[in-house]
Amino acid sequence: MSHPKIPAKVLAELQRQLNQELGAAHTYRALAFWCEEQNLKGFARYFHKQIDDEQRHADKIAAHLIDRGVLPETGALAAPRHSFKSLLEAVLHAQALEQSNTQGVHGVYEAALEAKDYSAQVLMHWFIKEQVEEEQWSTEMVERAEGASCAGGMSDLDRHIERYLAQGVFADDPKS
Repeated sequence: MSHPKIPAKVLAELQRQLNQELGAAHTYRALAFWCEEQNLKGFARYFHKQIDDEQRHADKIAAHLIDRGVLPETGALAAPRHSFKSLLEAVLHAQALEQSNTQGVHGVYEAALEAKDYSAQVLMHWFIKEQVEEEQWSTEMVERAEGASCAGGMSDLDRHIERYLAQGVFADDPKS
């Protein structure tokens, strides 16, 4: 069976983004471990959920490559940052991670537009929408952590995250 060739620039961007998503999962694991050690169980659960999301994003790109007859290439992952001075510093790190992911997704989309790779453009539409949601939530986390300046406020915030998770606020999007 013949597969449509992926333009070289698009292929390079897809492979890069695949590895960026895997790296994001690795970073979220470090964030989850830090939160667990700090007894921030709500944030730990949220970051554990993000590990699965980022892994699913990588799998989505890999499936696209395989469907087009290309073997996905995984690279070495850099060791993530694993220690933070405060929850605010940790959530700012998560926010920067999501902003970087958005830039990466846009890079793939721009390459797909330039090359007129329509199937890669369609794939990236889903990622663009997803990143709007991810950035919105990371901004909310930062704003809430900034507002919870005392120990009691931080504890309340952590329980608030637990309630969000229990209510399914972060449940997987059925359109995924």
